[in-house]
Amino acid sequence: MRRAVCPGSFDPVTNGHVDVINRAAGLYDELVVAVLVNPGKAGLFPVEERMDLLRDAVADLPNVTIDSFQGLLVDYCRSHEIPVIVKGLRAVSDFEYELQMAQMNRELANVETLFVPTAPQVGHLSSSLVKQIAMFGGDVSRLVPKAVHERLLAHRDENRSGQTS
Repeated sequence: MRRAVCPGSFDPVTNGHVDVINRAAGLYDELVVAVLVNPGKAGLFPVEERMDLLRDAVADLPNVTIDSFQGLLVDYCRSHEIPVIVKGLRAVSDFEYELQMAQMNRELANVETLFVPTAPQVGHLSSSLVKQIAMFGGDVSRLVPKAVHERLLAHRDENRSGQTS
């Protein structure tokens, strides 16, 4: 069975992430989308909610499972017998960083990395930009799955109602 992992923070998942996941799911018998748990960094959404949003976004992909991990990705790969990491690339700057990571992961655990360039229509998306636009009232409905858009709106409204005049 051909298995791969697609790791990330997915805070929140964007249509760019979904594009890469869809394409990678077509290449592997099983694709694990693994949400990085970083205890030193507070995300907009808790890890469990990110996982739920991912499950909703890829519900039509029966060979995709959602999991989480902390620590080294290669340790996760070893413990789950996953030989390939799938990473989406948006720009040359992504490649420079990801190439170093890929080389290190191969050195540490003989884990290969497959780079998937994002589709041009979603190549500009990043979770941080989407969050910023949404929090300032911009329309991100075309940039994220429907459930993510609804949660972003709810989060923005919660923050607005919590502010005092």
